[in-house]
Amino acid sequence: MALGASATHANAIVNVLRGIDYTGIAGLYVKLHTGDPGAAGTANASAVTTRNQLTLAAPSGGSASLSALAAYNMTATETISHFSLWTSATTGTFIGSGQLAAAKGVNNGDTLTFNSFTASITPVAA
Repeated sequence: MALGASATHANAIVNVLRGIDYTGIAGLYVKLHTGDPGAAGTANASAVTTRNQLTLAAPSGGSASLSALAAYNMTATETISHFSLWTSATTGTFIGSGQLAAAKGVNNGDTLTFNSFTASITPVAA
């Protein structure tokens, strides 16, 4: 299983600890998958080719929650179980991947909407 931060993104974050500037991400986009997206974020892609922009609320305690994410118009009958994060709606850089809390079976013509999403870095010293 290759879930988590991409090596490119992880290295960029660690470089901050070395005093090397990090160029922020202009946008964060979510791609749906029917299985583990793999180390490059491209395996097991959903038939839906759209990457929707994810907007997070301001962070607190090392976590930020979903503020907005557009619904997906499903174009095939499949089971969505994973996602990948990208810096662009079409090309861009793979940021990381994760698994949904529960896989969701969808049919062609369904609308799939995320009700929650949290990005976090833990543990945070208290």
